[in-house]
Amino acid sequence: MPDTQNEGTIKITVEFSGGLEMLFSNERKLSLYIPAIDADGSRSNIAFLVRHLCETFMNDPRKELFVLDDTVRPGILVLINDADWELEGEDKYVIEEGDNILFVSTLHGG
Repeated sequence: MPDTQNEGTIKITVEFSGGLEMLFSNERKLSLYIPAIDADGSRSNIAFLVRHLCETFMNDPRKELFVLDDTVRPGILVLINDADWELEGEDKYVIEEGDNILFVSTLHGG
């Protein structure tokens, strides 16, 4: 993952709350540059971001606490720029420069 922006990347902020930060080395907030285009040649969306977070940033082996059936598991609220992801197209939402994506576990007191 590049630590600087180039033409092929998008800068976003990802936040974890409600206990999810434990799965990501107790990091509550990540500033990331992600590829603008995924491996399939499509614009990067939330589904890509979830896979990327699991592969790149999750050091905890309990992936099932974050993902179930290749999507965010039930009980985790996802906010995209403070709006419920259900209003934005869920995991099909195409990520834009400057987006803030918040994952909150409601199962752990979130």
